[in-house]
Amino acid sequence: MAGDAGSAPAAGDTLEPEPPPRVGFFTDTSVCIGCKACEVACKEWNALPEDGLTLSGMSYDNTQQLGASTWRHVAFIEQSAPAAPPVPAPEGRTELPVAEAAQSAGGDGELRWLMASDVCKHCTHAACLDVCPTGSLFRTEFGTVVVQEDICNGCGYCVPACPYGVIEQRPSDGRAFKCTLCYDRLSVGQEPACAKACPTESIQFGPLDELRERAALRVDQLHQAGVSDARLYGHDPADGVGGDSAFFLLLDEPEVYGLPPDPVVTTRDLPAMWRHAGAAAASLLGGCLLAFAASSTRNGKGTRA
Repeated sequence: MAGDAGSAPAAGDTLEPEPPPRVGFFTDTSVCIGCKACEVACKEWNALPEDGLTLSGMSYDNTQQLGASTWRHVAFIEQSAPAAPPVPAPEGRTELPVAEAAQSAGGDGELRWLMASDVCKHCTHAACLDVCPTGSLFRTEFGTVVVQEDICNGCGYCVPACPYGVIEQRPSDGRAFKCTLCYDRLSVGQEPACAKACPTESIQFGPLDELRERAALRVDQLHQAGVSDARLYGHDPADGVGGDSAFFLLLDEPEVYGLPPDPVVTTRDLPAMWRHAGAAAASLLGGCLLAFAASSTRNGKGTRA
């Protein structure tokens, strides 16, 4: 399974003798304006098909979830909540007029939007890698997880293995698809298309260790400003997936954003399961050998008689 999170690529499965620092995304949802520029940039760069243009009737969000053709998804979460303290801009950034207007429109209680751009987490302990029988899924030198669709046989094992429900099979041919963290762009020194297109720097790309430091400072800034619900999600190398390459600053519980509160790599118990299966098989084989030996002994006595 996987190795340490941090600067080195996860799982030690890259073949690079001196791999570059592990990279990822830090998504600061407190400055997301829901423009969906990341969704559009992702689709344009990766030539992804459209998902249908029908609104759900429940939200301004028409894509609704990540899938085989939606590798970036901006969630729109509408909440009726008591007036909250204003969310300050990150250090050195100009306050957004849109945010100021939304914060001043409250009264006794206000409507607030929690907007967040979701993506594959590129887990340190990636269960999808563990279960893929063809090697279609592999770990890059940047510590990210990529699907090679030309090798995928459509078995679908990776779909239930993902603790975040990110991977999906495309109905037209059954192959699995997900975010590659723009591996082709990283290979030539460019940042991913979604981060490049984000106008508020809600999606930040860079070395994972630097992003974690930056995220911790941002949470401290929000707490000092009275935004007590600000928290990080997916940043901890000691969590159930060994930390994510794509982690988030949230303004409410993870469940509000449709994220599992305590994700665990789904193949965590596989080694123990194989050990138990091996012990059971050995016991069964031993029983068969004893039965065969006992039968041979009885037959031998009968022959001599």
